[in-house]
Amino acid sequence: MADREEEEDALHPHLLTDPLLADMDSLQLFLDQFQFRSEAETTWLKEIFTFITQQVCPVLTGPAPPAADELLTGVRPDVCVSLSVCVVKMLQDNMAATHTLPVSYRLVSVSELVSWQHLACVSHLSWSTNQQRAWAREVELSLPGHKALPRVSLLLIGCLREGRGGEWRLTDASGSVRCECLSPSPQWLDRPVFLPHWNYIPHDASGRDEDGGWVELIGPPVLLGPGPEQGLAAGGGVGLSRAVGVREAAGVLHNRVRGQRVSVWGQVTALCPLLVVAGTSFFCFSLTEQRQTLPVLVKDRLWWRQCVCVGQSVCVTALRVCVLRGWRGNNILCATDRSEIHTDYTPTHTPEDQLDTPPSMMSHTEEEEPDRDVVQSGVRMKQSRVISYQGTVTEVVSEGAGLYVIDGQVGLCLAYQPSLRRKLRAGDRIQLHHVHFLYRPCPDFPPSMLCTCLRSSLRVTCFSRVGGGGGGGSTCPGDGALPWLLLEKNMGVAEYLWTCHLSSQLSRSLVTRQQCVCILSWRLMEFLWRRGGGGGGRRDIYSEMLDEPHTCPLTQYSVDPAVHQYVSVSELRQSLQSSSWSSVFLSSLLPPGGSSLTRSQINSALSWSYRTRTSDPRTGDSLRRRPLLVVGVLELPSLTSEHKQTLQLRDGTAAIACVVTETSQEEEGGRGAPFNTAWIGCLVCVHQFTMVTERFIQSDFPSYQHLDQEEFITHTHCRVYLQFSLNHLHILSPSVAMVTHQRERGAEPGGDEEEGGGQAAGRKRRREPGPSHSVSPVTVTTGPAGGASRPCVSMVIRVEQKEGVAWMNTGAEPDKGAGLVLTFSIRAAVIGPVVSWRRDPKNRPMTEREREEEREEKVLLVFSGASARWFPLIQTGRFYRLIAANTQDPSVLIGCGVSGRSGVELHADSTLQVRSDWRIHTLTRPLQLLRVICGQVTHTHTHSPGLKGLRGQRSPLSLCPQALSPSVLSVSDVLDSSSELVCFQAQVSDRISLNDRTTEHTHTGVRLTVCDQSGRSLQVYLDLSHTPYPPGLLPGNTVLLSGVQRRRSRSGGVYCRYLPVSSVTVVSLGENSSARPPPAPMMHLGVWALSTEHRCTVSQVKGHVVCFLFLHLQWICSQCGSLYTQSCSSSLCGSTSSVFESTAKLVIDDGTGEAHVWFSGVLVRPLLGLADSQWEGLQRAVRVRGHIRVYPRGRSLVCDVDSDDFLLHFLLCVCSSDAVCRSLSLTCRKHTNQRPEEMRRFSRGDRDFMTWVTPPLQLTCLHITDTPDSVM
Repeated sequence: MADREEEEDALHPHLLTDPLLADMDSLQLFLDQFQFRSEAETTWLKEIFTFITQQVCPVLTGPAPPAADELLTGVRPDVCVSLSVCVVKMLQDNMAATHTLPVSYRLVSVSELVSWQHLACVSHLSWSTNQQRAWAREVELSLPGHKALPRVSLLLIGCLREGRGGEWRLTDASGSVRCECLSPSPQWLDRPVFLPHWNYIPHDASGRDEDGGWVELIGPPVLLGPGPEQGLAAGGGVGLSRAVGVREAAGVLHNRVRGQRVSVWGQVTALCPLLVVAGTSFFCFSLTEQRQTLPVLVKDRLWWRQCVCVGQSVCVTALRVCVLRGWRGNNILCATDRSEIHTDYTPTHTPEDQLDTPPSMMSHTEEEEPDRDVVQSGVRMKQSRVISYQGTVTEVVSEGAGLYVIDGQVGLCLAYQPSLRRKLRAGDRIQLHHVHFLYRPCPDFPPSMLCTCLRSSLRVTCFSRVGGGGGGGSTCPGDGALPWLLLEKNMGVAEYLWTCHLSSQLSRSLVTRQQCVCILSWRLMEFLWRRGGGGGGRRDIYSEMLDEPHTCPLTQYSVDPAVHQYVSVSELRQSLQSSSWSSVFLSSLLPPGGSSLTRSQINSALSWSYRTRTSDPRTGDSLRRRPLLVVGVLELPSLTSEHKQTLQLRDGTAAIACVVTETSQEEEGGRGAPFNTAWIGCLVCVHQFTMVTERFIQSDFPSYQHLDQEEFITHTHCRVYLQFSLNHLHILSPSVAMVTHQRERGAEPGGDEEEGGGQAAGRKRRREPGPSHSVSPVTVTTGPAGGASRPCVSMVIRVEQKEGVAWMNTGAEPDKGAGLVLTFSIRAAVIGPVVSWRRDPKNRPMTEREREEEREEKVLLVFSGASARWFPLIQTGRFYRLIAANTQDPSVLIGCGVSGRSGVELHADSTLQVRSDWRIHTLTRPLQLLRVICGQVTHTHTHSPGLKGLRGQRSPLSLCPQALSPSVLSVSDVLDSSSELVCFQAQVSDRISLNDRTTEHTHTGVRLTVCDQSGRSLQVYLDLSHTPYPPGLLPGNTVLLSGVQRRRSRSGGVYCRYLPVSSVTVVSLGENSSARPPPAPMMHLGVWALSTEHRCTVSQVKGHVVCFLFLHLQWICSQCGSLYTQSCSSSLCGSTSSVFESTAKLVIDDGTGEAHVWFSGVLVRPLLGLADSQWEGLQRAVRVRGHIRVYPRGRSLVCDVDSDDFLLHFLLCVCSSDAVCRSLSLTCRKHTNQRPEEMRRFSRGDRDFMTWVTPPLQLTCLHITDTPDSVM
């Protein structure tokens, strides 16, 4: 046949020399096949023929496989004609109306499709318009929130070829595009095909899909031309005729014969993913026959993998036996270059009942826990179950991390397999085999989780019908790094899922400095999940794929319901603010016995309240059921922040104030206020913290009964902030200063370290008015090599005194006009000269040139406006480097002196106004400087009272900060001191809000009750009218009060008052919200009565009740306080609300003396030993008459009512009963206005006696506890 064609070509040379004429004849020959067509259809047919000639035929006339030659009709020019006719016939067969031509459709080349189609689309030749609309409506109802793929009228024709990595590609003369098939047949390869139904998913806009878009065959292609004869090749039938079953082939596998080839048939039970190891790509699958399994390895024919699926019966020919290194030397069948695969194979000599049943599929998972679990270190270890599952992808959680949701309730993790070439999309119908079922491995994901290992197989049975890529909910472009980290570290699935969820959360709420949040999430997971070894070791991929029984990293998993939960700052703030009022009852904010409070007492008690929650629900009341963690950057307070005296934690959503403390490395674990500026700018994770909500209510409730009426509330406000220690932070990304601090922490920095040369410059230590000032050449210029050139000057200071921050009219900002500016000042000692730098030295170790041994000079630094933000980090006794940026002039750091007349000696320090662009850096270890100063301090102040507690320290490094800071007293020292200004440290035991209703802001003052470890207490009054609100003044916290005024009341008591120069700093945080102050000290009544000092105003006493002296019960008006019977006794008050008041006085004796003790309010009922019902009945009896007074003194009764009154007799019996005259343990406050001794006359018979009598000790009971007589 071929020889005849060559002869005809030689007889007709014009067929070779005139291709245009030959094409015209071929076109006419093609058109003659379709007569009686309209002009539009004729034009469309010409376009079809032209496309086939230019795009498809060149692919076939090249080195095509023999299967393509069967399409030829015998004459080479007729190849295009016959192929074109075949295409048109196939188009008509796939149309709904076969008598017409689809002129609305046009053929598109592969290059045109990839270059011009930028939106995902679908093409379905057989659809009518109504069918397409119904299809789109069905798709959008099945997946709410998604849009159906738009329809296009495009036709694809090409040749299916094998691409790299085993992928299938549709090829024409213009190029090729990846082609995804649902169930491809080996007979499709290298065949010209027409695609009547397909989707096109374009190139990913994010650039993660380097190969561009791909075509999805939603239906089988139409093969153009007749199919091949039985078998794929000439030798195929021979291989099939000699095929053996798995059981027989197992014998060949164990008895290896060189050069032997075997054909095996069986059912596919496992299909492993495509792997690339050391540059070699391969995949494995297992064949089974009657519980006998045989593994097969395929290296050269990777395109087979798309043709094989679990449950399918196949026959593979020409297999040889190989030894798989790394798999314990086991033999395995390996495909050769002559091997062929036949799908849907049924052997003729084997009955169907001997074939294995395909694995059953599950369409849903039952939420039940596996029976086998082990507890390790408080974490439950469970065994997973291997199942098969089919469902629809409803959500793409993270494409890069391989996380999806199936059927809206089942999670899917593909991270333990190599990433899929085609990413799953929402709407894909998938089938999973040998997948691990896990129950609640991570509380942030659905309870039911499916995880694939290297033995699992995933097959898409129906492509998604909705638009959009596979990116899904993940917004982090680097989430693909998480599977790589998983492969490297081989962590558990629980840790991986938690990290992925944290990464997605951080990508929404965190603004990182060009750093992928995936790496941060992984670091945080390694810190919080402190598991031994840090991973599960190296994965054995061959054992995971081929071993029986199966083992892999997913066989066992951990379940920890107490794993940390991330919350953003804005979410945390909103939760605290919403819960501050939603879950509170006003009656719960009142002290015990709130129903007996008057109007002013109720509104005063409601004016301020607080609630604390811990981050870990296992340690107290929490906001969530799981421990919380927050990630953000530590910053100085901004001008717009609500709290001006604290640091703040900021992420990409919001900022929140933070009351923080810091443990000094130099003070052997001593706690204090934060002082290290290196924390500023650090990205940190806070995992142990306390959430505080302070509530402020402005109300005018008439009585307790009106608390449920909101119209009496005029204003509400709340403040939320966090409390934590800097030692409970984990640094995720340190600042430049923190890197320097961490580098120098382990070794002592050299004091003489210097980079670059230096030159002397003029400097004036103090600038005074007048022409007599001098200049001393002591300024040094240094500069670290490299880095941007940003000149600056600096000097080292030691803070000696710090004043409080307040609103002042300083006039420091004239451009903004007059107004209040936030201002504070510090008094500091200048350590050395002003030094010039070529760039900011930050907190690098102090150099020798920054220190001078001459007399220290003092300077007053004033911080106002924007510079006042440094207030939280400047602490007394600390060393700082003050830096003036963008200048080389040393005079900017020289303070101005105060002018004075001649002959007058000035003692005022020079003043320096700190500018807003200046920087301050903490010097945590200025060693050589400290040695010199500590030597001077030790030599000159060895006998100073401030150094009494410093003896026995190991090194001068630990004693210098205390020695240089003002002596800090205790509450006992303040009570015994005679100084007017004191600095002391104490624990807050109680707090009361002081309101000024004459001003707009009612919360203008606070009364703190503070105590020390001895139990002695002191009251401090803070005036907040000109001071920013200080957070953290809560019971249980320890505060440092500096520069407060010690005063004595008119009754002789000692209290302290806050001055404009005073400052309050939180130095230690209470461990929990229920932290109680130390108990009051025990006192004997005889000793306490003789004590004239005010050392102890609150103490515990134990004694026996001798007798009652006084009992008064009454109902009074809650508004005016007048007596209340049926109505208020005052004619000027029309109130209809009343409260019950009770007061009692008795004599108690402890063997050393007696005391008169007053009881009131809720303490009277337990004192009388009455039950709640009895107490309520007594109140009803007293309401009739309004009040009753009883004076039981032995047998002498003094009463202002009828002696025959039954209520009086009842109270007299109660007061004299054994239930009242019992042993008690009381916490009492001593009255400060005790009467002095007085001369009294006693008559006995005819004699009179005169003697000095000490008045009884007067006490007020604060707390009552019954004490057994045995204790007494």
